[in-house]
Amino acid sequence: MIRRATEADVPAVTALVHELAAYEKSSSLCTVRDEQLRAALFGAQPSVFAHVAEHEGTVVGCALWFLNFSTWDGVNGIYLEDLYVQPAARGEGFGTALLAALAAECVDRQYTRLAWSVLDWNTPSIGFYRSLGAEPQDEWTTFRLTEDALSELAIQAR
Repeated sequence: MIRRATEADVPAVTALVHELAAYEKSSSLCTVRDEQLRAALFGAQPSVFAHVAEHEGTVVGCALWFLNFSTWDGVNGIYLEDLYVQPAARGEGFGTALLAALAAECVDRQYTRLAWSVLDWNTPSIGFYRSLGAEPQDEWTTFRLTEDALSELAIQAR
Protein backbone atom coordinates (compact mmCIF):
# COMPACT_ATOMS: atom_id res chain seq x y z
CA MET A 1 0.00 0.00 0.00
CA ILE A 2 1.22 3.50 -0.86
CA ARG A 3 0.08 6.41 1.29
CA ARG A 4 1.14 9.83 2.50
CA ALA A 5 3.52 9.64 5.44
CA THR A 6 2.23 10.49 8.90
CA GLU A 7 4.13 11.73 11.93
CA ALA A 8 4.15 8.18 13.25
CA ASP A 9 6.19 7.17 10.17
CA VAL A 10 9.05 9.58 10.87
CA PRO A 11 11.36 7.08 12.64
CA ALA A 12 10.89 4.55 9.83
CA VAL A 13 11.49 7.17 7.12
CA THR A 14 14.60 8.45 8.92
CA ALA A 15 15.92 4.89 9.07
CA LEU A 16 15.21 4.41 5.35
CA VAL A 17 17.12 7.61 4.52
CA HIS A 18 20.09 6.25 6.46
CA GLU A 19 19.80 2.92 4.59
CA LEU A 20 19.79 4.83 1.31
CA ALA A 21 22.91 6.72 2.35
CA ALA A 22 24.64 3.41 3.10
CA TYR A 23 23.55 2.03 -0.30
CA GLU A 24 25.00 5.14 -1.94
CA LYS A 25 28.25 4.67 0.01
CA SER A 26 27.72 7.97 1.84
CA SER A 27 26.75 7.00 5.38
CA SER A 28 29.16 9.49 6.92
CA LEU A 29 27.35 12.35 5.17
CA CYS A 30 23.87 11.40 6.40
CA THR A 31 23.20 13.11 9.71
CA VAL A 32 19.42 13.61 9.59
CA ARG A 33 17.57 12.92 12.83
CA ASP A 34 13.92 12.20 13.51
CA GLU A 35 13.26 15.66 14.94
CA GLN A 36 14.68 17.36 11.84
CA LEU A 37 12.60 15.26 9.49
CA ARG A 38 9.51 15.70 11.65
CA ALA A 39 9.89 19.51 11.54
CA ALA A 40 10.47 19.52 7.77
CA LEU A 41 7.49 17.25 7.07
CA PHE A 42 4.99 18.34 9.71
CA GLY A 43 6.09 21.72 11.05
CA ALA A 44 4.16 24.97 10.65
CA GLN A 45 5.51 25.40 7.10
CA PRO A 46 6.39 21.98 5.68
CA SER A 47 9.26 22.13 3.19
CA VAL A 48 9.24 18.49 2.17
CA PHE A 49 6.56 15.85 1.69
CA ALA A 50 6.64 12.07 1.80
CA HIS A 51 4.84 8.98 0.65
CA VAL A 52 5.56 5.58 2.14
CA ALA A 53 5.22 2.03 0.89
CA GLU A 54 3.78 -0.24 3.54
CA HIS A 55 3.74 -4.02 3.45
CA GLU A 56 2.05 -6.07 6.16
CA GLY A 57 2.07 -3.09 8.53
CA THR A 58 5.74 -2.23 8.03
CA VAL A 59 7.12 0.74 6.10
CA VAL A 60 9.45 -0.75 3.46
CA GLY A 61 9.99 2.24 1.21
CA CYS A 62 9.61 5.96 0.89
CA ALA A 63 9.62 8.87 -1.51
CA LEU A 64 10.65 12.27 -0.13
CA TRP A 65 9.87 15.21 -2.38
CA PHE A 66 9.38 18.95 -2.58
CA LEU A 67 7.93 21.43 -5.02
CA ASN A 68 10.02 23.06 -7.69
CA PHE A 69 8.94 25.65 -10.24
CA SER A 70 9.43 25.98 -13.97
CA THR A 71 9.89 29.60 -14.95
CA TRP A 72 9.36 28.53 -18.57
CA ASP A 73 6.03 26.79 -17.92
CA GLY A 74 5.00 29.01 -15.02
CA VAL A 75 3.89 25.90 -13.14
CA ASN A 76 5.12 23.90 -10.16
CA GLY A 77 6.57 20.44 -10.45
CA ILE A 78 7.79 17.81 -8.03
CA TYR A 79 11.45 17.16 -7.33
CA LEU A 80 11.98 13.69 -5.90
CA GLU A 81 14.83 13.99 -3.40
CA ASP A 82 14.91 10.37 -2.27
CA LEU A 83 13.27 7.16 -3.45
CA TYR A 84 14.19 4.04 -1.54
CA VAL A 85 12.76 0.57 -1.16
CA GLN A 86 14.44 -1.91 1.16
CA PRO A 87 16.27 -4.69 -0.73
CA ALA A 88 13.97 -7.44 0.61
CA ALA A 89 10.93 -5.60 -0.78
CA ARG A 90 12.37 -4.82 -4.21
CA GLY A 91 10.75 -6.39 -7.22
CA GLU A 92 7.30 -6.24 -5.60
CA GLY A 93 6.23 -3.04 -7.37
CA PHE A 94 6.72 -0.61 -4.50
CA GLY A 95 9.14 1.66 -6.40
CA THR A 96 6.79 1.87 -9.36
CA ALA A 97 3.84 2.50 -7.05
CA LEU A 98 5.67 5.30 -5.22
CA LEU A 99 6.58 6.99 -8.51
CA ALA A 100 3.02 6.48 -9.78
CA ALA A 101 1.69 8.23 -6.65
CA LEU A 102 3.95 11.20 -7.35
CA ALA A 103 2.92 11.22 -11.01
CA ALA A 104 -0.70 11.29 -9.84
CA GLU A 105 0.11 14.25 -7.56
CA CYS A 106 1.51 16.05 -10.61
CA VAL A 107 -1.46 15.26 -12.83
CA ASP A 108 -4.05 16.06 -10.15
CA ARG A 109 -2.41 19.42 -9.36
CA GLN A 110 -1.61 20.21 -13.01
CA TYR A 111 2.14 20.21 -12.37
CA THR A 112 4.18 19.81 -15.53
CA ARG A 113 7.05 17.64 -14.38
CA LEU A 114 8.42 15.05 -11.99
CA ALA A 115 12.20 15.20 -11.80
CA TRP A 116 15.00 13.52 -9.83
CA SER A 117 18.70 12.69 -9.96
CA VAL A 118 20.40 9.32 -9.93
CA LEU A 119 24.04 8.46 -9.39
CA ASP A 120 25.82 7.54 -12.63
CA TRP A 121 26.96 4.17 -11.24
CA ASN A 122 23.47 3.12 -10.13
CA THR A 123 22.64 1.10 -13.24
CA PRO A 124 19.80 -0.92 -11.65
CA SER A 125 17.93 2.30 -10.83
CA ILE A 126 18.72 3.86 -14.20
CA GLY A 127 17.30 0.80 -15.94
CA PHE A 128 14.22 0.91 -13.73
CA TYR A 129 13.60 4.61 -14.44
CA ARG A 130 14.05 4.10 -18.19
CA SER A 131 11.55 1.21 -18.08
CA LEU A 132 8.95 3.70 -16.82
CA GLY A 133 9.61 6.08 -19.71
CA ALA A 134 11.84 8.52 -17.81
CA GLU A 135 14.57 10.12 -19.88
CA PRO A 136 17.93 11.35 -18.61
CA GLN A 137 18.66 15.04 -18.91
CA ASP A 138 22.28 14.56 -19.97
CA GLU A 139 22.67 18.15 -21.11
CA TRP A 140 22.47 19.40 -17.52
CA THR A 141 25.17 19.20 -14.85
CA THR A 142 24.23 19.55 -11.19
CA PHE A 143 26.28 21.97 -9.12
CA ARG A 144 26.38 22.28 -5.35
CA LEU A 145 27.92 24.67 -2.82
CA THR A 146 28.57 23.30 0.68
CA GLU A 147 30.62 23.96 3.78
CA ASP A 148 33.47 26.48 3.28
CA ALA A 149 32.56 27.39 -0.30
CA LEU A 150 28.97 28.11 0.76
CA SER A 151 30.12 30.24 3.70
CA GLU A 152 32.68 32.12 1.64
CA LEU A 153 30.15 33.04 -1.03
CA ALA A 154 27.61 34.09 1.60
CA ILE A 155 30.13 36.62 2.92
CA GLN A 156 29.73 38.53 -0.35
CA ALA A 157 26.06 39.18 0.48
CA ARG A 158 26.80 40.75 3.86
